[in-house]
Amino acid sequence: MTTAIVTDTASYLTADQIAQNPITVLPITVILGGQQYPESELSSQTFYDYLKTDNELPTTAQVSLGQIEDAYDELASQGVDEIISIHLSSGITSFLSNLKMFCQTYTKAKIYPVDSLVASAGEANLCLLAGKLIKAGQTAEQIVPQLNALRDTQQVYFAVDNLSHLARTGRLSNRSAMIGNLLNIKPLLTFDDAGKIIAIDKERTMRKAFGFITAHLTARLQEIDYPLHATVIDANNEETARRWQQALHEQFPQVRVSRSALGPAISVHTGEKTMGVLWQRDWQSI
Repeated sequence: MTTAIVTDTASYLTADQIAQNPITVLPITVILGGQQYPESELSSQTFYDYLKTDNELPTTAQVSLGQIEDAYDELASQGVDEIISIHLSSGITSFLSNLKMFCQTYTKAKIYPVDSLVASAGEANLCLLAGKLIKAGQTAEQIVPQLNALRDTQQVYFAVDNLSHLARTGRLSNRSAMIGNLLNIKPLLTFDDAGKIIAIDKERTMRKAFGFITAHLTARLQEIDYPLHATVIDANNEETARRWQQALHEQFPQVRVSRSALGPAISVHTGEKTMGVLWQRDWQSI
């Protein structure tokens, strides 16, 4: 039995992580002024420079079922029997529901769709755990329940400069914090159990937002009996991300801390300078 993984660029896996695992990454399309770019071919600098102009606001188009079918066919032609397909939260895109319908008629390999219920590092960690378990000789039927169990341990909190991007693209499920834009407040958001983005609080500075996040991490550590992995996530905010990572190392020495970045496909919705922290059971311990 040969097993492979398919995911999308919203996972923001590094080139090394992809090369070290049986992972195929399909690009989400980013649309700038009517021009379409596969996210994997669009530099972050080009994207953020575009955001600073007065041009038409960017949008995205999810991976198409045609792309999915081509990727699955290619893997099947290489002798892959089963594919674990891990993707962006169904709470912010209809892609997963379309994929599940497609998989009912696809016959060249057995497909196991997995809803990350999040994006970025949460999606990436599911792919990395799946890769580790595939290399250990496990089948998709054995792996998928462990991915779901890992996903159930995740929590994420992030702060955006304002809610305008999320409101414009319809990715914010509750808009009660919209007043934050008028008061120079940093809205704090999370993903709910259905994988939808919701506003939960407001702070006046990123420093206070970080305090809010670390308070929740402290509470989480008091509830669990397994090792935790935390990822600092930023949207073109590298200096702040480095400070947050160092602060987490110092404040929580028992937690493995890493970093990830939001690329254009997610930053279209969150805007530049977004900061967040995602934590979950350390997949390396599974």
